[in-house]
Amino acid sequence: MLDKAAIDEPSAKLDVLCPQLVEMIEEGHKALVFSQFTSMLSIVKKHLDKHNITYAYLDGQTKNRQKVVESFQNDPDCPVFLISLKAGGLGLNLTAADYVFLLDPWWNPAVEAQAIDRAHRVGQTKQVFAYRLICRNTIEEKIAELQSKKRKLSDAILEADSSLLKSLSKEDLESLLS
Repeated sequence: MLDKAAIDEPSAKLDVLCPQLVEMIEEGHKALVFSQFTSMLSIVKKHLDKHNITYAYLDGQTKNRQKVVESFQNDPDCPVFLISLKAGGLGLNLTAADYVFLLDPWWNPAVEAQAIDRAHRVGQTKQVFAYRLICRNTIEEKIAELQSKKRKLSDAILEADSSLLKSLSKEDLESLLS
């Protein structure tokens, strides 16, 4: 994303994402693809264009959100919806999708859950599959670990798991609240 000259070079995430999308499209499915970076979505657009895959696109600059949403929801020839996490995390009903791909993690797991929930809405009749694409030995993996730790801590507090609560350190509580 940082080196524009490297856009056409191999990418672990795109090497996973593109074949997955081609396969699910061949099987008649639709997918939401979320990224927090519009520059990443631009790279994905180029790869989808190479594969002749039609897509809808939504970010903070999109003028007519409802028209774009309706196009994805109602057009059987538009199987992929590229969405920035911030623009698409709330208020969208995207039940045409039964696959969700998160291209990069966000430190707050609730943001990712809200993105996945765009496909889990009233009227959804299909099972929804969600995938997080995380590269090993990267900051992404550390973010995923932080999310997991925060989720366990919050679950323990909400469930009043006394054994886990007693073992919490001051750092654990600060991490949960930060």
